[in-house]
Amino acid sequence: QVQLVESGGGLVQPGGSLRLSCVASGSTFSSYIMSWYRQAPGKQRDFVAIITNRGTTNYADSVKGRFTISRDNAKNTVYLQMNSLKPEDTAVYYCKQQIGVRAYWGQGTQVTVSS
Repeated sequence: QVQLVESGGGLVQPGGSLRLSCVASGSTFSSYIMSWYRQAPGKQRDFVAIITNRGTTNYADSVKGRFTISRDNAKNTVYLQMNSLKPEDTAVYYCKQQIGVRAYWGQGTQVTVSS
């Protein structure tokens, strides 16, 4: 069965950087679209970035130019490189795998941007 495990979150100062990782198992990873979402306390879960099986990417306007999504199919891993972090980036970040009509989610990793 599909399992997704996120890691790499933590506390960082404004302007700093973090790289999140999501390791997938139980599927043909290279065949599927991967994405990142985030959810701040008391708010909705919002789209952050997406990457297709062919490597095409897209981003939410709020992170465009600061975040980069990538994947390493040999490692069954998708990454989110986050630069120039702002306090408003503080959230739990979730990895998502789309397989047909089914969406699979990881448990999330906390990112806190604060001085």
